[in-house]
Amino acid sequence: MKILLVGEYRENKLLDVTYDLIGFADKLEAEKIMLAVGYEEDIPKFDGKLYLADAKALGEYNPSAHKQLVLDVVEKENPDLIVFIHSSFGWDLAPRVATSLNATQFTEVIDYKDDSFIVPSCNSKLRRDLKSKTAKTVITIQAGAFTPLSEAQGTPSIENVSVDTSSNVNFVAYEEAEAKGLDLTKAEIIVTAGRGVGKKDNIPIIQALADKLGGELGASRPVADNAWVDQSHQVGTTGQTVSPKLYIACGVSGAIQHLAGMKKSEFIVAVNTDKDAPINEVADVLVVADVLQFVPALTSKLS
Repeated sequence: MKILLVGEYRENKLLDVTYDLIGFADKLEAEKIMLAVGYEEDIPKFDGKLYLADAKALGEYNPSAHKQLVLDVVEKENPDLIVFIHSSFGWDLAPRVATSLNATQFTEVIDYKDDSFIVPSCNSKLRRDLKSKTAKTVITIQAGAFTPLSEAQGTPSIENVSVDTSSNVNFVAYEEAEAKGLDLTKAEIIVTAGRGVGKKDNIPIIQALADKLGGELGASRPVADNAWVDQSHQVGTTGQTVSPKLYIACGVSGAIQHLAGMKKSEFIVAVNTDKDAPINEVADVLVVADVLQFVPALTSKLS
């Protein structure tokens, strides 16, 4: 199987999430080819071919130009899969490419098993197994779902590519979202409440531990969606991406979207009644216990 991976740059830098694409290709044991609109000063480390277009000439994102670049490489390499990260870049470009190729598109793939693409459904409560019926398939993969088998290394062979840049759309600049509420990215300690805390009335139990440790209260998506806490406390790909020195996950199952937002924490403690919960795969310490019994006991000890 041959896979075309479409890398991402932002503000002159290769995004680390680009290596998740390599992790996906590793899982499928596929031949890797990558296309990126970026900079020769900062190229991805892998063994394979890299088609590189100059972002200084094209801009970091131009939908017409980027689509044509992908189509040109597809025509030359004839890959079975074209893979994007499930990001604003991927959301916009993947359907344009899929439509042009008359190919199946699957969005937010989180796993691949038995020739099927696994995608979340019903707010990640269920999963669907999907198979493509077209010769080529376009997919976006969830950030954090696929980890490379080894540390990034290797030097790709570079082939420079270009395309007509005339377009009705021009990239101007990135505009940072207005900061609202709590900024968890600066917190050194975060204690996060997950669905396992049961109800809004139990949030103060988790808040008390956060306060005792001098940290901040975080929340998983279900907790934020249910308005048990303000949305500004949410950790994950649809919330804030954090990397504190200490992260305590209380009753957090560990959906892919949440793990992607906190797995770079220096030390992770998970408190969960389910010893097989996904959060436990990244935890340094696992406490198999009822959150509502263990957390108050820990807070009392700290006193």
